[in-house]
Amino acid sequence: MALSAFRFGPISIPLEQVFLISKLSYALVNLKPVRPGHVLVATRRPVARFNDLTQSEVLDLFTQAQRVSKVIERVSSAESLTLCIQDGDKAGQSVPHVHLHVIPRFEGDFATNDDIYDALAHQPRVDNPERTPRSANDMASEALRLREEIGSKWNEII
Repeated sequence: MALSAFRFGPISIPLEQVFLISKLSYALVNLKPVRPGHVLVATRRPVARFNDLTQSEVLDLFTQAQRVSKVIERVSSAESLTLCIQDGDKAGQSVPHVHLHVIPRFEGDFATNDDIYDALAHQPRVDNPERTPRSANDMASEALRLREEIGSKWNEII
């Protein structure tokens, strides 16, 4: 049976919103990004906390995050990137599944550099209706563009 979706905590992510797949991780576009180009890299196994990952999962998560960061920096013409993990509810994790944020950064995008962490931690949570979700079509289009940027190696399991 062909893969049609990934689990992201309690959420089903359609394959059309995924732009990179490895044996242990996948990258997806963000339903409610903090900045344009904000994407996520998640483990394939639904694990809530970083310390519960295997060594192989940690290695693959960061390997794929590096691949994704190169693409995001290039396609967004970003000057820098913020890469971060919110590990647990008190750290601002809104989906109980280990995932790494890749966020393009530009001079002046926040009043001070560390304000991005306030944006991640204090904006209404992803499950809050005040945060307007993107359309499925917009997300699928972005994922397709990113797959094309990555090339034929976007899916390492086929």
